[in-house]
Amino acid sequence: MSTNKKRMTAAVVGLGLVGTLAACGSSDGGQVSGDPRTVTLVSHDSWAASEDVIAAFEKQSGYKVNVLRDGDAGQAVNKAILTKDNPQGDVFFGVDNTLLSRALDNDLFQSYEAKGSDRIKAEYRVDQKQHRVTPVDTGDICVNYDKKYFADHKLQPPRTFDDLVKPQYKNLLVTENASASSPGLGFLLGTAAAYGDTGWEGYWKKLEANGVKVVDGWEQAYNQEFSGSSSGRKAKGDRPLVVSYASSPPAEVVYADPKPSTAPTGVAEGTCFRQVEYAGLLAHAKNAKGGKAFLDFLVSRKFQEDMPLNMFVYPVTEGAQVPPEFVKYGPQAKDPETMDPAKIADHRDQWVKSWTSLVLK
Repeated sequence: MSTNKKRMTAAVVGLGLVGTLAACGSSDGGQVSGDPRTVTLVSHDSWAASEDVIAAFEKQSGYKVNVLRDGDAGQAVNKAILTKDNPQGDVFFGVDNTLLSRALDNDLFQSYEAKGSDRIKAEYRVDQKQHRVTPVDTGDICVNYDKKYFADHKLQPPRTFDDLVKPQYKNLLVTENASASSPGLGFLLGTAAAYGDTGWEGYWKKLEANGVKVVDGWEQAYNQEFSGSSSGRKAKGDRPLVVSYASSPPAEVVYADPKPSTAPTGVAEGTCFRQVEYAGLLAHAKNAKGGKAFLDFLVSRKFQEDMPLNMFVYPVTEGAQVPPEFVKYGPQAKDPETMDPAKIADHRDQWVKSWTSLVLK
């Protein structure tokens, strides 16, 4: 799930919210070359896990966990590809379904079927013949809305993509650059899934005419432009609609002090695109054995149930429970837009190029 993540973690102090959501077993750092007792995870900046969960893995496995955070999802994937012959670590976590083909086409990973993969829900499984990646989490990229704004203006919030181009929502939406941001790309793919290979451009022309604002990334969109953000900034943004995550409302509640009885933001469920995030054993991992053990850990119930309140994503394994805050404030979309990773691979670059010409002209 990408990242800017994409998701109420260390990047969002206050929703932005907290400086360190959860430390890992060791400080970030480079690969400990040739040390068979250390397994190095390379990930995006939104990686987070509870200290006691990482400690339990270290005690059980005998490996020390070293974490290297490497920018947002797109940056991290691109850097991993550039360094694939001499990788920075053993396992890469954070490539999602929007970028998966790029990683697989560049032979970033070697085959390994993680123990416990049989518990992963069928709809999230990919690459079943070679097992180069393991699904780890899922989430929905959706338009979020500022409840107070819409109550104050006696206006119903939008629910669908079609609603966003209606006159009453003119100049209210901010989204991220689809060529540089994971949620921005996910939103673009959601419109392509909803309106088809030829219809999405016409939709974006309407969206542009209705005053959509495009900024570089999620942090700017949510914490600076969005009026509903609890970022702690004195001057709030003036856009009550933002492309973010279905898990953003529970994050607003979890990190609020005092906690509100209801989430201050809501989700337009008819605008959601389902994102799936994967991990894989890097092709030239120095500690392949340790990397395999870590992949097994990522699909374990202990880690799967630890993820929601650390990275604000949903588990992918059968039987893993989500915290009550997710059930109450951030339920998954009932009918999100989806797209086969193969189709994303075939069209992504051309769609982004066309989108850039259309919207950023």
